[in-house]
Amino acid sequence: MLDTYREVVTPEGVALHLPAAGPVPRALAWLIDFLVRAGVMMAMGTFLGAFGRGGAGFYAVAMFLVYWFYPIVFEAMWNGRTPGKRSMGLRVIAANGAPVGWLAAFTRNLLRVVDMLPLAYAAGLVSSLVDPWGRRLGDMVAGTLVVHDARPRDPQPAAVDTALAPSIALRPYEQVALVAFAERAPRLSEARQAELADLAEPLTGARGTAAVTRLYRMANWLLGRR
Repeated sequence: MLDTYREVVTPEGVALHLPAAGPVPRALAWLIDFLVRAGVMMAMGTFLGAFGRGGAGFYAVAMFLVYWFYPIVFEAMWNGRTPGKRSMGLRVIAANGAPVGWLAAFTRNLLRVVDMLPLAYAAGLVSSLVDPWGRRLGDMVAGTLVVHDARPRDPQPAAVDTALAPSIALRPYEQVALVAFAERAPRLSEARQAELADLAEPLTGARGTAAVTRLYRMANWLLGRR
């Protein structure tokens, strides 16, 4: 299954593109969390085993708490991420893009019982393959979505430090597009930058590298870097 994007428009009119995660990275995250829980229970078993039957009772209670509340607590208090999700670059959010809360985290994890049926998370796998955003049944009921967590990027240095006034008056949306190009283009290959800059040939009067440089300079002028 290919990962897809879910578009959510906020009340302010801002379109959010949420990169929904498919079943493979989610399964790997679950496996990592399973190993973490198994390690915790093994350590607790070694410690509580020294207390005989009384220790066995405490171990049973601890196993219940770790199994059920491990994902709930982490998702509600760690920005929708368990250790497994964090290692795979995933996190849980509300379907509208907001952070996941306690109720949603509790609901989606409680319904794992349904997603496990009839065995080996078969119901959850079928649901994630059918749903356009890879949600299992628990996510549908809880109104949540597992997405790829965007990594913060280091600020990019200005590609050009001189300014050039545009030869024609630009409309507001054209100014926004020009500034957006200058901010994002340093993360693109030179060939891709030139390809995009060629589309603005009526404005720059140039093509290729020369067009890219002129767009950078015009963006500096619009941003007051003169």
